[in-house]
Amino acid sequence: MNSTLTPQTGLDADACYLALKAHDARFDGSFFTAVTSTGIYCRPVCRVKTPRRENCRFFQHAAQAEAAGFRPCLRCRPELAPRAGAWTTEDATRTLALQAARLIDEPDTWSGNGGDEDDAPATARIAQRLGVSDRHLRRLFEKHLGVSPLQYLQTRRLLAAKQLIADTQLPMAQVALASGFASVRRFNAAFTEHYGLNPSAMRRSSDAADGNAQGQPVRVRIGLRPPYDAAQMMAFFGRRALGSVELVQTGGTGATASYARTLGLAHGGHEHHGWLRMQIDEAREQAQLEVSPSLAGVLPIVISRCRALFDLDADPLAINAVLHDAFPSGDGLRVPGTVDGFELAVRAVLGQQVTVAAARTFGTRLVQAFGKSVDTPIPGLDRLFPAPEALAEADGDALGQLGIVRQRQAALQALAREVAAGRLVLRPGAELDATLAALQALPGIGAWTAQYIAMRALRWPDAFPAGDVALQKALGVGTARAAELASSAWKPWRSYAVLRAWHGAAAPSTLAAKAPT
Repeated sequence: MNSTLTPQTGLDADACYLALKAHDARFDGSFFTAVTSTGIYCRPVCRVKTPRRENCRFFQHAAQAEAAGFRPCLRCRPELAPRAGAWTTEDATRTLALQAARLIDEPDTWSGNGGDEDDAPATARIAQRLGVSDRHLRRLFEKHLGVSPLQYLQTRRLLAAKQLIADTQLPMAQVALASGFASVRRFNAAFTEHYGLNPSAMRRSSDAADGNAQGQPVRVRIGLRPPYDAAQMMAFFGRRALGSVELVQTGGTGATASYARTLGLAHGGHEHHGWLRMQIDEAREQAQLEVSPSLAGVLPIVISRCRALFDLDADPLAINAVLHDAFPSGDGLRVPGTVDGFELAVRAVLGQQVTVAAARTFGTRLVQAFGKSVDTPIPGLDRLFPAPEALAEADGDALGQLGIVRQRQAALQALAREVAAGRLVLRPGAELDATLAALQALPGIGAWTAQYIAMRALRWPDAFPAGDVALQKALGVGTARAAELASSAWKPWRSYAVLRAWHGAAAPSTLAAKAPT
């Protein structure tokens, strides 16, 4: 059989088949296998009997498989797969197409459609954000992904809905709205047309939701690609946990560590407040997420932000191919993210030129002074991180009483005003160069802080805070210029090189006093 695939996939079919036979989780989400004899498409990790080679077609995106007429597997559940990487070193038009796909991957972009009965407004907004016309965006999608933006968007919404149906007992009306559909009628029609099964029938066929009774915490699974160093990720968050907002519990010997926190989301004109708890199950190559019922209506957004928080969509094969020789012991390290870009930016400002412990103290004081109270069943978690509006209107004397120096006060309030006014967007998919320039135009925010925010909040894999003293020491250089030169061979994965350099520089107890907040 001819193994050459269409340019839209860019996949080596024979290599994909070998990964499929091995059930290799490192490729999970990097491609999907469609089986012509069954009409089903699966993840590489699916444990069903391996299909014959001549019956397999390989697609880089789920939307491509669905556009070709295949339905998602009910056993391996493609909606759980880590998302495909959006980073590329290829031509600019492909970069733009992948950037648009990344925006569509984010539920902030497509959920809460405001009642639109047509998906075109959502894709029009994406084209506008990228500075191109709708027509040009459609051409790029067709050329590089083989599907239209509307098809890609529809697949993303349907897979989000499929996860909520399989893993929860949320009412179908809530599933429809949370997945970005304007009405239950439209949701039912799209679901039945694409999957040949109505939503209620799919829920009856699943036993995964038995433990998610209405009014109880919602539990869902999220896939990840190994290797994944969960212990280091939890340790990173544990050293930086803000009192009343975050809690990392390591448990006893052999127990799985967990990360819990409060979370506030403004979406669709409504405020959603609650809590979440995350565990990494390395043996099963997945994460377990528990969410308060109050956040169920924005569950796809919470899932997406937790993916970013724990960097679950990273491509370790691509990263390690570039970094392994220089950092052989860091293959499982990931770049910690955030559930809220504003919160991360505030913490980065508070962490300027101080230790992690001091930054944590300042952050906890800020939470106690300006964070709203929230009820949770988790002891010690009872406040939300302050909203941009609260810090923008904060009195300078009140900030001073927390021990925050005037320079930091000015930076915090300028940052809060820009975010509150919507002029500064700090989340994955934000336009990189414009955001970096806007950050550095604010008082008290320089290149180091901007790059650190880009690394963790914007999820830019090539961010590199060259001025970081701990990083320079780890690299054995004395200037930012020398650090930049040393890092040239690590592009486009320098953010991961930074984490590996910090990790390799010292034992965790020493690193905690040197690495940024």
